[in-house]
Amino acid sequence: MATIKDVARLAGVGLGTASRVVSGKGSVSLKTQERVRKAIAELDFRPSHAARSLLSGNSQMIGVYIPVLKGTFYMPILQSIDTELRLAGLHMVVAFGVGIGDERRQGVEGIEFLMERGCDGLIVMSNVLTDEDFSILGQKRDRLVVLNHESATIAAQCFTADHVQGGVMAARALLEHKHKKIAVIAGPSTAPDNVERINGFLAELASAGIDTASMWVAESDFSPEGGWNCAKELLDSGRPFTALFCANDEMALGALSYFQQAGISVPHDVSVIGYDDTMSAAYAAPPLTSVHIPWRDVTLSALNELLNRCYGLKRPVVRNYPIKVTMRASLAKPSSQRHKSV
Repeated sequence: MATIKDVARLAGVGLGTASRVVSGKGSVSLKTQERVRKAIAELDFRPSHAARSLLSGNSQMIGVYIPVLKGTFYMPILQSIDTELRLAGLHMVVAFGVGIGDERRQGVEGIEFLMERGCDGLIVMSNVLTDEDFSILGQKRDRLVVLNHESATIAAQCFTADHVQGGVMAARALLEHKHKKIAVIAGPSTAPDNVERINGFLAELASAGIDTASMWVAESDFSPEGGWNCAKELLDSGRPFTALFCANDEMALGALSYFQQAGISVPHDVSVIGYDDTMSAAYAAPPLTSVHIPWRDVTLSALNELLNRCYGLKRPVVRNYPIKVTMRASLAKPSSQRHKSV
């Protein structure tokens, strides 16, 4: 396989000149550029990733940290990032939590892992990391963006949706369908984005005269298993409800599955609404009504901001993301005929 030294030798130029032509940096006469490019073509020279890194001074790699490597939420985000990086001639390195031990410690270790691999910049998705944790990056903190979380010290580098408004939209969808007896499966109380959407949801119901203090509310872990278990707990409680709001789609899918097993018809007996509008929502049984958060737009804006910071680009960055409810078959007005536990 040809090397940059072979290119320089064939073109009759110094190694530094050949390197400047390959990297596109530095002044080289047009005539000399033509000789070098002709040598590159004749030798079918393709610089390795290591060679490109040496020539450019960058690793051409972007690190991404996510809490878990599974589920319908994180995987589409990773796919969006990887696709855009490949189009830009860059590469993605992923670190993720292992699900054991302290989540904050896992996040810090994930960032350290990516730094040790020489990533030019980092995309971090974690609700538990603090300003202090980001400070370990030192000057490299300027080459960091954060998804779905806000940090006061790097506010311009944080990208998230308005989850309070998302909760409000979920409540309005249920109110517009005349639901008053509503149950909630929330995510972890330690997750700020969950707290925001639940607060927005309850505040909107309260403003419509719903007694939210007496509502059945359970906390779970954003997993299908958590949704399944909470749905069972809800039915076992005997509490009356006509609609269920789940703080993400995966818990909603678990709840739908349990309702089907228990002989509860959705939406005839109860309505269900999820949150995020992930790809799986459209293929649930029945298809799941969900609050649509434009995660691809949020992700691409964060990525563009990072590439601008790392490579001096001028890619477009937006910070306001429209939220809506995607209406599907799981939401309807309350039926006059109810299951005995409803």
